[in-house]
Amino acid sequence: MQKRQLGATGPVVSAIGLGCMGMSNAYGPADRDESIATIHTALDAGVTLLDTGDFYGQGHNEMLIAEALKSRRDEVQLSVKFGGMRDADGAFLGFDTRPVAVANSLAYSLQRLGTDHVDVYRPARLDPNVPIEDTIGAIAEQIDKGRVRHIGLSEVGADTIRRAHAVHPIADLQIEYGLLERGVEREILQVTRELGISITAYGVLSRGLISSTPLTLDAGDWRGHAPRFQGDNLARNAALVEKLGEIAASKGVTVAQLAIAWVAARGEDVVPLVGTTKRARLNEAIGAVGVTFTEQELQEIEAVAPLGAAAGTRYAAAQMAMLDSER
Repeated sequence: MQKRQLGATGPVVSAIGLGCMGMSNAYGPADRDESIATIHTALDAGVTLLDTGDFYGQGHNEMLIAEALKSRRDEVQLSVKFGGMRDADGAFLGFDTRPVAVANSLAYSLQRLGTDHVDVYRPARLDPNVPIEDTIGAIAEQIDKGRVRHIGLSEVGADTIRRAHAVHPIADLQIEYGLLERGVEREILQVTRELGISITAYGVLSRGLISSTPLTLDAGDWRGHAPRFQGDNLARNAALVEKLGEIAASKGVTVAQLAIAWVAARGEDVVPLVGTTKRARLNEAIGAVGVTFTEQELQEIEAVAPLGAAAGTRYAAAQMAMLDSER
């Protein structure tokens, strides 16, 4: 497994990371044993970066990871998002990143994860009621106490990145980045590179749009409400993926491997996060490590999937309005 460093001062991690959200029913039911086996397969293959959030399944995801790791905690870097508030039905209630919430959320995450520290700790979204300086300062205090190693950000814009980094070095920005979502290239990527901050890219397979198999949505799968999965948008995006699949086939890789490798090829400062609950899908993703492109292949991909090619926004309107990265 190849390695990459997160930012100028962050940890050295595997060249791809495992996103664990789907193991807690975000995309419909997930099999607990298969999820744990998938984490074990990732570790055995040298994947060291595991990404989670304390609100994924209202703590379920962290407890699942703790069960999977047990005596293998020292093999991984745990990236944890906090701040998302949910009720017992799973509905989102907003975000809370006050300093007191930082201390409280971290305490519960450490307990659920069965560890004494988190490798990268990050607010899941910008809290409109709390200056980012206050949130970052509170996480920095937890670094001084040994409970956090590095600070990350998630889905914030250029101005917020600069303000946060001025308080404490930021290791990485977690943001959606892939062949069907390239908004980060408009401004944010230039700022992170200027400041020496890496990108951990989620949504590299556009939440299942980029796949060789037909997409089916189970009950409880939130993608059913996402614009890119609805009506004409879905048909247009499927046609786009079909064209990408033709390029992949000529290269001897799957369309998913093409998409993962394309993100990884954007620079040494970009680490794709692959979200999956199944070992077969994980092994397919790991097969993308080391895939390279000729200039002609990159031009062919660009012709099919330029900036803004996807039909529909990546989230519903209410969620888009909460994204500082989209302002």
